[in-house]
Amino acid sequence: MNAPYIGRFAPSPTGLLHVGSLVAAVASWLDARAAGGRWLVRMEDLDRPRCEPGAADAILRQLDAYGLYRDGPVLYQSQRDDAYAAALDALNARGAVYPCACTRSQLAQAPRTHEGDIIYPGTCRKGLPPGAGARSWRVRVTDANLHVHDRIQGELQQNLAREVGDFIVRRADGLFAYQLAVVVDDAFQGITHVVRGADLLWNTPRQRHLQTLLGLPTPAYAHVPLVTNAAGQKLSKQTLAPALPETGRGAVLGQALATLGHPAPTDLEGAGPADLLEWASAHWQIENVPLRPAIANAAP
Repeated sequence: MNAPYIGRFAPSPTGLLHVGSLVAAVASWLDARAAGGRWLVRMEDLDRPRCEPGAADAILRQLDAYGLYRDGPVLYQSQRDDAYAAALDALNARGAVYPCACTRSQLAQAPRTHEGDIIYPGTCRKGLPPGAGARSWRVRVTDANLHVHDRIQGELQQNLAREVGDFIVRRADGLFAYQLAVVVDDAFQGITHVVRGADLLWNTPRQRHLQTLLGLPTPAYAHVPLVTNAAGQKLSKQTLAPALPETGRGAVLGQALATLGHPAPTDLEGAGPADLLEWASAHWQIENVPLRPAIANAAP
């Protein structure tokens, strides 16, 4: 018997939600509702220095205003350090992690992915250099192809050793890394389905690797298309994406549904979030979600 569906939306409170984050939130909410499941919200406030005061509460108000009501208490990663520490201890006990002394400048000449991320060359894999102190902790990866099925993107594979290298699970500033926190929290919350933006697609093999090492279940994954600006950049705080408008919410939600391959019928023109979401919940088919990014329209 399959476990009851539990999905989640996990924003980082570094600013307010924009159209791109709304698309991801709507997709995860609809997938849960169409399956008769629960939808949870997790605040990924792990990176405390980047979080804006008050942003977490403002995000929750935005979700409510757009009709995306949650089914349980909000989980805050900033309150979960003990759980992440226990996971790191478990990895250490089985020899799956090691301390690393490398700085960014020392890795400046390391090979990089086509996105520009460092492929860790294994400098500290066999031990710290003489006189060097531990800065971060890395998890060992294997030289094997890891296969991932994505409900939207299809079959994917990645060789972590060749394409990523041993990756960080505790940072040099003492904060736990996103990859470790997300797998611990997904298991803690009983998440069965993860629907999120395609910018996180290639995090999935790393998370699968950690789930295997920690003996945690693997959710079903689906990565929805990104929303970009006219220059082709993903909407984000860095690209000055405007916050979701407080008026004309129905029109903005209608655009989000169209981006997800579910344009509302003409008789819902001018409808508010509640009516649009009711219709979309009854008609949601994840197979209709397109692969290509969408360009954001101007706010109504």
